Amino acid sequence: MFEWISSLALVIFEVICCVMFFESFCKEQENWKKWHKYALIGIQTAEFFACGMFLSQWIIIKQIVGVLMIVINMCVYFGISIPKSGILSVLYTSLVWGADYLVYAGNSIMFSRAGEVQSGYALKGNLLVICAKLILFVFVILIRRRFQNKSSDILNDAEWVKFLAFPIFTILTVSGMIAVSSGVKNQMQERVMYLIAFGMVVMNIFVYYLISDIMEHEAKLHEKEILEMQEKNQVELYHSMLEHYEQQKRRSHEFKNHILCMETLAREKQYDELVKYLNQISEQIVDGDRQIDTNHIIVNAILNAKYNEAIKKNILFILRVNDLSKLQIQNDDLVVLLANLLNNAIEACESCKEKRQIKFRFTREKDGTTILSVRNTYSRPLVFQQDELKTSKKDQPEEHGVGVKNIIKVVEKYNGSYVIQHDAGEFYISIIL
Repeated sequence: MFEWISSLALVIFEVICCVMFFESFCKEQENWKKWHKYALIGIQTAEFFACGMFLSQWIIIKQIVGVLMIVINMCVYFGISIPKSGILSVLYTSLVWGADYLVYAGNSIMFSRAGEVQSGYALKGNLLVICAKLILFVFVILIRRRFQNKSSDILNDAEWVKFLAFPIFTILTVSGMIAVSSGVKNQMQERVMYLIAFGMVVMNIFVYYLISDIMEHEAKLHEKEILEMQEKNQVELYHSMLEHYEQQKRRSHEFKNHILCMETLAREKQYDELVKYLNQISEQIVDGDRQIDTNHIIVNAILNAKYNEAIKKNILFILRVNDLSKLQIQNDDLVVLLANLLNNAIEACESCKEKRQIKFRFTREKDGTTILSVRNTYSRPLVFQQDELKTSKKDQPEEHGVGVKNIIKVVEKYNGSYVIQHDAGEFYISIIL
């Protein structure tokens, strides 16, 4: 009975590793719930267990049937094509064999001359299987770290290394148990070692899913922050557009008055006064008609609003733009990029007592590359924490780094690159998409 339970536990552990492996390359269907994953694990476990019981004499057939089971189950759960599911299933099976071979080779070198586990050493054989599954678990974690969506990854490389310390310690512990397994004299000692080994396996799974849940929660919080920032930026944009609309209404009303005045001067043949008056209102019209046109309505709205805001705050705003009508960036992401970049630049320039200057570039090149860069003066000291730029605002500590993080998230979403530099009182950020 105990052997059945231990075998079932190992099969469940291997199935969980299989699901984790597929999650590194596939995204589960949106309508699936938590219980769908549990059902998948249960079905796959039952199939593997039955396959091991009834096909134990035919190793090759057993492996083929096992791969086919994975292909079908993962194809249904993740909604992927059969060829993709087949390739991933073969890769996962190869990974399982690789882990088994490493344990076999290690046992041959360190513990056994021939690398064999005789029937009298069932404990050692089971511990070797547990060690192989733990190595498989580490492989899957490394693959998941390498190929998963980085935009949703909360842990940095150093934190992932700390997390890997626990499964590696477990492997070393089980290896130590293998080394002393020959000294076990009774069934009670054997079962205690089983319980310790299986307990550590369960703890590895528990810790992994605990961290995964925390990461998922953090990702949702970050998404909420982005949505709040987008809402804030859009409200500011709408206010700026409304203000611009009101200015246009006032200018339209003033223009009617100008027409009446010019009509009166012309009727009375006061041509000198008419010319003088025309020169005056022409200067006003040219001065007030600063319009930036990129052939993109969202970009136009944001740039004009921020340009006027900068001018009102006595900030020199130098910009270079071209035709952005074919820009392949979603509108909400544009709001995040432009609003955060220009808000940060205007805020930094406001603190400068002497030179207030923003150099802005937003161009789409002939090869389809989009270049977005902002260079602005600043006077407040820049604050870096764990290689991340934080805001120097003291009145809003809850927003530390949120704007810059949101910019980086958008850049990573479009597989772009960015550079952040600061020198000689100037801050510079360049983005290529």
